[in-house]
Amino acid sequence: MSEPVIGQVATTPASQARADAIEGIVGTTRRYTASAAAGLRQAWAECDLIVSHLALGATVRLIAPLLAGKKTDPGVVVVDEAGRFAIPLVGGHAGGANELARRLAAGLSSTAVLTTATDALGLPGLDTLGWDTKGELAQVTRAILDGRPVALVRERPWPLPALPANVTEPGVPRLAYRGTHVRELPPPGDPVARVLVSDRAGVPTDLPTVVLHPRSLVLGMGCNRNAGIAALRALVEASLAAEGLARASIAALTSVAAKADEPALIELAAELGVDFVTYPAERLAAIGVPNPSRHPVAAVGTPSVAEASVLAHGAELIVEKQKSPDATLAIGRLLPRGRLAVVGLGPGADDLLTPRARAVLAESQVVIGYRPYVAQIRGLLRPGTEVIASGMGTEEMRGKLAIDKAREGRQVAIVCSGDPAIYAMASPTLELGTDGVDVQIVPGVTAELAASALLGAPLGHDHATISLSDLHTPWSSIEQRLRAAADGDFVVALYNPRSRKRVEHLPRALEILAAKRPAGTPVAVVQDVTRPGQSHRVAALAEFDPGWVDMHSIVIVGSSTTRMVSTGLGDRVMVTPRDYKWLEGR
Repeated sequence: MSEPVIGQVATTPASQARADAIEGIVGTTRRYTASAAAGLRQAWAECDLIVSHLALGATVRLIAPLLAGKKTDPGVVVVDEAGRFAIPLVGGHAGGANELARRLAAGLSSTAVLTTATDALGLPGLDTLGWDTKGELAQVTRAILDGRPVALVRERPWPLPALPANVTEPGVPRLAYRGTHVRELPPPGDPVARVLVSDRAGVPTDLPTVVLHPRSLVLGMGCNRNAGIAALRALVEASLAAEGLARASIAALTSVAAKADEPALIELAAELGVDFVTYPAERLAAIGVPNPSRHPVAAVGTPSVAEASVLAHGAELIVEKQKSPDATLAIGRLLPRGRLAVVGLGPGADDLLTPRARAVLAESQVVIGYRPYVAQIRGLLRPGTEVIASGMGTEEMRGKLAIDKAREGRQVAIVCSGDPAIYAMASPTLELGTDGVDVQIVPGVTAELAASALLGAPLGHDHATISLSDLHTPWSSIEQRLRAAADGDFVVALYNPRSRKRVEHLPRALEILAAKRPAGTPVAVVQDVTRPGQSHRVAALAEFDPGWVDMHSIVIVGSSTTRMVSTGLGDRVMVTPRDYKWLEGR
């Protein structure tokens, strides 16, 4: 899919300067700077999204004659002269104006004024999931917003974001979690509306229903050279109609590599709005199919094009080869896959949680994690998110539960502090086995990076990260790694340096490192980095007191070259030089 074309109507020097800032956020835009009225008309015809730097009322009056329908009108965002507000005017959902307003507000440090009911209440719009919708969208959405019982019917376990508690799946128990204790909630009343997730055509009429069509169908096609687009279109439409399948659920068109330049196939894919994917003949020839044929072997090198290309794309064959005089067609279905994100929350400060982590958490239907970490991000979760929080020592349970929930066809996030791959949940979760699940690792700012930034630049050269916890690693192995880091003269960041019961490891670690570096080497301890109560101390290695360290600390031991330098404000900070030649003699 191509990036949307964004236009900006900016007719004053101040608004043109604001338009420059916006291009720094969204990339190159089309500028309309002469006449406001003419600019809006031209942008309306040429752009997918429009940023109007005019007053809200003026923009309303100028676009009023241009409005045609929510599915075809461009999205319009009004940004005031001072850049304080970004206001989606039309096309909030379908036109992408709400999302653009959010991006502009974040980049301009302004406020996005979202008046769409679902956005205002923190709920996902059913028409914002990237799937086509059919049926009574407004009526079903109103029932959801009003808190009335709504049935969710998924013909297959396609994952969805969190929906409010009044949207329930028949036959799926409603569970409430408190730590490791689970309680089943009473069933809701009879539904007044329905959300149906299906790749089949048609909308039930027994109940107000909105149908969401996931992109699940794969069309495999072979055709005669220079076949006409009309013939291919007719075969597709007839086959879909015969099987009751929705055109809106087509995800891809596939064929053999020899057809990569076939004009009609290329045009058909563009018409359907999907990717056209081809596979080498030798790969297709190796795939067993129900209906091989000798005829295409001489032409393209494989006994099957339509069926084999569907299977090569990873789809399950649901409609075997159909023939017309000019083409063959097979249809497959991509099996739904739940999604599991392992999300790093950073060291604790809200502004160090990455935008990607925020977006993933907002999309998640289930969030699982250690109780303090879940508490940290509860305010970012949508209403209806299933939250499972547990205490220390339940990591394996959390990992297994997250995988099980994802295999049910849910969007799941398991959260941890810092970065998920640094002494956190990424590796143990992956080691449990995640077959059948799409896994995403969402990186986060680590404690050592946050501590280093506070201290200056102690990690400015080669460094090692070592955990002193012997819960999962024998102490003999930890000592071996400490000696190797000492021999290599690495700066060393010590995680889990001390606990109430484990007080002897840190002194021993400092002893090992002290044998290979000067007594005056700077050593720092940072406690509760980026959190309330943050503090730090720096001392020479020979004078450092392990008693300063607790279980909320990270310790950074400099290398033989690490030194203290003064900043322009007179602060003393740790620096490990990179030995740049241009600094020689300083």
